[in-house]
Amino acid sequence: MGRMEGSDAAAVAETLAGDEEAFAAVVQRHSRSLFRLAYRMTGNEHDAEEVVQETFLRAYRRLDQFEARANLSTWLYSIAVNCGRDFLQKHKRQRQNTVPLEPAGPARERENPSPELGPDRLALGSELGRRLNLEMDRLTAQERAALILRHYEGLSIAEIGSTLGLRPSATKNSIFRAVHKLRRVLGPVVGVRA
Repeated sequence: MGRMEGSDAAAVAETLAGDEEAFAAVVQRHSRSLFRLAYRMTGNEHDAEEVVQETFLRAYRRLDQFEARANLSTWLYSIAVNCGRDFLQKHKRQRQNTVPLEPAGPARERENPSPELGPDRLALGSELGRRLNLEMDRLTAQERAALILRHYEGLSIAEIGSTLGLRPSATKNSIFRAVHKLRRVLGPVVGVRA
């Protein structure tokens, strides 16, 4: 992995030098991506906000342990994944509100569906989303995190491995197992073989 972005490096150096306000730049720069990850792990905004807050708190407390030659975003993702795992273990419960397929956004096509989509297609999409969310909840924490980091956040195998503390082969296996589990359950719904 390459060096961290210059502005991250400056913010980390200034924070370590005693400028507590400098860490605000790190928070501002990385909050959004960490929130997306936490939201996909926890399934709701309130819990995701709690995970992100804990992530930045842990990062701030351990900033002196961060190696400047590493990538700050990968380090933050690693902390967020661990916070998300901790949160999910602490709050073991069957979640009713699960992660949507797409991040929440302005009144997407749901309000104005395409005239080409009939009720059967809309129902299939809704059912597929519901089943995907249910099956995501059944993945192990490692499989879920690897899948989210790869397919939602677009991280490389090396970055995911670094984030999760896995070798490349174990990272690939975690992603493969997650995709295989989802495909096995969702394949029949969309007419694809597992």
